[in-house]
Amino acid sequence: MEKTRCLILGGGPAGYTAAIYASRAGLSPVLYEGMEPGGQLTTTTVVENFPGFPEGVDAVILMDSMRKQAAAFGADIRRGTAISADLGSRPFRIGFDTGDEILASALIIATGATARYLGIPSETRFRGMGVSACATCDGFFYRRKDVAVVGGGDTACAEALYLSGLCRKVYMVVRRDVFRASKAMQEKVLAAPNIEILWNCNTREVLGDDSGVTGVRLERKDGEVFDIPIHGFFLAIGHHPNSELFSKWVETDGNGYIVTADKTSATSVEGVFAAGDVQDPLYRQAVTAAASGCRAAIDAERYLLDNE
Repeated sequence: MEKTRCLILGGGPAGYTAAIYASRAGLSPVLYEGMEPGGQLTTTTVVENFPGFPEGVDAVILMDSMRKQAAAFGADIRRGTAISADLGSRPFRIGFDTGDEILASALIIATGATARYLGIPSETRFRGMGVSACATCDGFFYRRKDVAVVGGGDTACAEALYLSGLCRKVYMVVRRDVFRASKAMQEKVLAAPNIEILWNCNTREVLGDDSGVTGVRLERKDGEVFDIPIHGFFLAIGHHPNSELFSKWVETDGNGYIVTADKTSATSVEGVFAAGDVQDPLYRQAVTAAASGCRAAIDAERYLLDNE
C-alpha cells in the first residue's frame, strides 16, 4: 500500500496552493483533484478580482497555471475522487474511485463546496453566460444592467444588496410571501430603492440566446406566468460543503462545514487540516481559498516536524 507524508484532497485554489507550499517545504505531497479539477472557479469565465491580473484572467487558465506551478515544485497530481476515509488511526487511510488506497501522515481536506441550483435545464445551459452562484465573483459584469437574485435568506439578501450597488435594477425572486433572512437584512433590502421583491414566485425557465441570458420566466403561486428582462441570474439558495466523507471523524457545524481551530486550518483530528470552501461558509472566494491552502500546508509541515 502506498504511503505519503502529505495527502491533499481537492484540485481548486486551496488544494493547488497547499500543494505548492507543501512541495516547496519538501513534503512530497500527493494531490487528488476530485470530480471537478480546478474547482468551482472553472464554472465562471473571466476572473477580475484575483490579485495580479489587472485585465482579468480566464478562470481555466488561472487554475491550470496553479496546477502547473504545483507540479513544477514536485507535487504528484492525480485524477481521482476519495470514496472512503479512516481517520481513526494513524497513518490515515484514504481510498479512491481509481482503486488506489493511500496511507498519509498528514491530510489536507480541500474538497470545496457545491452551489445549490434549481435543477432546470436552461439554468445549466446558461451557466457562465449569465447564470451565476456568486455575486461577488460575477456581479461586476452586470453593472448598470438588470439582474435577478433567487432566494429569501441572509445570503440572498446580502447578494442583492451587493448587486444593488452595481446594477440598475435587482429583482429578488422569493418563493414564499416572507423572507427567511434576519430582520436587519430584511430592512436593508426593503430600504434599497433599486431592489424589487417578487413574492410567491418560482422560476420556470431562464431565457436567453447565444449571447447569454436575456430574461427569466416566473410563475406566481396563483398560477400567473410572466417574463422579466434581465442580463444576470444569480442563485443564492445555499452551498453544500463536500464534507460527508469526513463528518464521521472531524467536527462540522450545523451546515456541514468543517470546523477549524482559531485562525489555523487544524480540525478536531490532530494531523488533519481543512482549507477552502469546505470550511468557509462566509467568504468563498478564490483568493481566500488560496490563502487557506497556504495555511494548511504550513500547519501540516509544522505538525510533521513535531510528530515524525
